[in-house]
Amino acid sequence: MKKLLLLTFFLFLATPAAFSQFWKAVEKEIKAATPLTSEEVTRGLKEALTNGASKGSQLVSQVDGYFKNPEIKIPFPPDVKRVEDQLRQVGLGNQVDEFVLALNRGAEDAAKQAAPIFVTAIKQMTVEDAFAILKGEPDAATQYLKKTTSSQLKEKFSPIVQNSLNKVNATKYYGDIVGNYNRVPFVQKVNPDLNAYATDMAIHGLFVMIAKEEKNIRQNPAARSTDLLKKVFSQK
Repeated sequence: MKKLLLLTFFLFLATPAAFSQFWKAVEKEIKAATPLTSEEVTRGLKEALTNGASKGSQLVSQVDGYFKNPEIKIPFPPDVKRVEDQLRQVGLGNQVDEFVLALNRGAEDAAKQAAPIFVTAIKQMTVEDAFAILKGEPDAATQYLKKTTSSQLKEKFSPIVQNSLNKVNATKYYGDIVGNYNRVPFVQKVNPDLNAYATDMAIHGLFVMIAKEEKNIRQNPAARSTDLLKKVFSQK
């Protein structure tokens, strides 16, 4: 502190302009060092989560948002992989491909309804939650959102996914595929829950994209679109 005062004194003696420039820099540092209020932290984290959830939902709800994204593309249900293999062996590979495309189209369609569900949950974030997220792991906000919304999201998302699957004929394709497979002699019959699988995978894909947006906001200052976000994440 003494050194700062001494430097200030000599700069003032040198030229008023030099002193003025120096003092502006000091004010900037003081302003930047101002502790965040609880309200600012909470509001900033809610803003970041809302941005991440909305952008993540928007990305996956576009055509090919799931289908052409290798990180979240929904494959043929792995617990009945033998169905896919058997059908391809008997020349029904095109039918399998049509089903996988329809499955991802259903998820893309359903994802359009995801953002409002996330936003409702984000509004319930407490001050304690906000500080824990701010000081937490790089995906702390995503994990918070996953913990607080997964069951509700699944409950609300499931009928949306089912309607979407019906709309793009994924349910019909799957029924045809399973029916064809079950007619193959000596195979073990299968009838897994397609809706549960598609819902879980669609939600997983959403969280993958939200986590990427959170990481971007934490690590990339240019991604902090408002002064509040810049302040919150620069003092974490």
